[in-house]
Amino acid sequence: MFCSLFLFMLGPCRAADPAPAQNRGALFKVQQGAHTLYLFGTIHVGSKDFYPLEPRLAGLLKKAPVLALEIDPLGDPQKLARAVQQHGLTNKGMQGMTPAWRQRLDRLLRQYNIEPETVAAMKPWLLASLLTVSEFAAQGYEASLAVDAHLSKQAHAAGQKIVELESADSQMALFDKMTPADQLLFLQEAIAGIEDKEQAKQAREIADAWRHADIAALDALALKAEQDDTFSGRFVQQVLLEGRNPALADGMVKLIARENNSVAAIGVLHLVGKTSVPELLRKRGLTVERIY
Repeated sequence: MFCSLFLFMLGPCRAADPAPAQNRGALFKVQQGAHTLYLFGTIHVGSKDFYPLEPRLAGLLKKAPVLALEIDPLGDPQKLARAVQQHGLTNKGMQGMTPAWRQRLDRLLRQYNIEPETVAAMKPWLLASLLTVSEFAAQGYEASLAVDAHLSKQAHAAGQKIVELESADSQMALFDKMTPADQLLFLQEAIAGIEDKEQAKQAREIADAWRHADIAALDALALKAEQDDTFSGRFVQQVLLEGRNPALADGMVKLIARENNSVAAIGVLHLVGKTSVPELLRKRGLTVERIY
């Protein structure tokens, strides 16, 4: 599962080859009084065939007075660097990792051509995140083509206002609240998931569901996340999804109150399931219609 904090690993966005435009992700129309907000579900990695986005969404983005993102991946790099320094790095090394797990980790680092010294100062949660991004890349889904970055690049080029619903610091702080032992378990489960091909399967499932705006597949992913009883699965569901959704919904309520026809683009897994952002907005009295 991805959160937008992984976008701090992005390099410059590359131009994508044209492909037939079709519905991607999920799109909702939210209304309160005379104001409308469009809510689009993104994915924090990408593939060339994700683009261009379908004409209706492209038109909404072009006319929107504001684009709201979880964080702006093309924003202040110093903020990202400070957040990584504070929450993602340590001078204590990888404490508690057994020689057997170290061997398994080293095999993956070699597999992804990652030099051990470049990750030596990373806390276990950050290293697990890097391995996950690397496995998605191995499956053909690159951070440099992430949908969030694509939208941000377009908005910056057009001089469009961008609002951040969160911050890199707040997102990374969620991981840093784990105990050292829990962070190590988080890393070990990431390693095991890559070794048994579960991570590769998940990458394909998420990307395919997003690529085709497949409502049934997205709902199945939400149910799978709710039922995942691994430590990392519970952390993703309870902390990274359910824990963040109320604040994301708050940000959209504030945005729709002051702007009309804005677009908010957040990870698509925040838009599905029983505790999703659309459900929270409905409970707060807003009218929410799913377009696709």
